[in-house]
Order: sequence, then C-alpha cells, then structure tokens
Amino acid sequence: MNNSVVNTVRLLGAGLRALLVLTLVTGVIYPLVVTGIAQGLFPGKANGSEIKADGKVVGSSLIGQAYNLPLKKGQETPAPDLKWFQGRPANGLGTNSVNTQYKLLLSGATNLSADSKDLIKQVEDAKAAVVRDNSVPGHTVKPSDVPPDAVTSSASGLDPDISPAYAELQAHRVAAENGLSVAKVDKLVEEQTEARTLGFIGEPRVNVLELNIALKDLVAKG
Repeated sequence: MNNSVVNTVRLLGAGLRALLVLTLVTGVIYPLVVTGIAQGLFPGKANGSEIKADGKVVGSSLIGQAYNLPLKKGQETPAPDLKWFQGRPANGLGTNSVNTQYKLLLSGATNLSADSKDLIKQVEDAKAAVVRDNSVPGHTVKPSDVPPDAVTSSASGLDPDISPAYAELQAHRVAAENGLSVAKVDKLVEEQTEARTLGFIGEPRVNVLELNIALKDLVAKG
C-alpha cells in the first residue's frame, strides 16, 4: 500500500515537472524567441503590416477598408465617397451571415454558386453601379470595360488590393472629383502598381489604402 502511494506521488511529481517544463519551453521561451526573430528580421509584418499616414496608423496593407460617405437619416447602405478609389465589393459573411463591409467581425466568401440568382443580381447591380459612378463628362464607361474584381468579392471579403485595370477605370472619376488631370491620376496608379511576387506569383495589383494615401498627398500638393 505504501509503495503504491509512493509510486503514485512519484508519477504525479514527474508529470507536474514535465508540465511545468513544457509550459516554460512552449509557452514562454519559444514564443519569445519567435517574436524576437520576427521583430528583428520582419518588424513590419510582425506588427500587422501597418500603414501610417501623417504619423498615425491608418490601417493594414493586408485588410481592405470601405471609403463611404456618412449614413444619411433613414439610409441603410452607405454611398461610396467618389473622390476616393474604391476597393472590391465586400460581400462576405458577417454576423448572422449579414455582410459587415470590412468591419472585421467575421470574414468569408458569399458561398453562392455560379448560377445563384442572388450572386448574379449582386454582380449585375455592382456592374451597373461601377458604370454609373465612373462615367463622367467626356468619358463613358461601358459594361464591357468593367473587370471581374470590380463586381465580385474575394474569398475573405477583406481583399485590400484591386487590379490595375479597375484602378485605371476609376481614374477619370477620381480626377474629376479632385480637380486633377487624368494624366496625373494615371501616373499615380502606375506608381502604386505592384508586380507579381517574385515575378511569377499572383497578379499585378494595387493596394487601395496606399493608393488613396498617395492620392491625398497629390491633392494636397495641388
């Protein structure tokens, strides 16, 4: 009986020591080492890929934002602020499967099939809005000009980037809204366009937040 109690205590003691050692190694030492390496080699990515403007953090290069006008009384869906470049539609999942428009409560795709009537209506409505919003005096956008990313959301619903084609489509409207020449806005889009990663991964893209920050600076310069 005594031997059994001693053995039990010995096993419990060994288990407790193993728990403490593993907790120290995997719960303290390992995270500190990984954090230290990340901060030393990749501080920007380790801190959330923050983007700063005027000395303040205004977002992350990994997460899209909405550029809308304040809601008016009785209005449920905000209208886009047309002086800014607009990102992709954010039709992913949200609280109780209601779209939260980049509010980061949840992320996800619409999960609608290609022949879904809801998806088809979303795309048709988005295309009509893109054509309407980006057609300005002297420049009319045709439905055939609208690229896919202008009317479809990403798998996460939080895509921070748009295609160069969508950015260029918005150039005439952004120029008109901000009193700039189209040539200046086109040049801005070209400067903000990122090539394929390592030259072959993904597609050329434009980060909307970084593009709008550059636009704000351009407008300030006159």
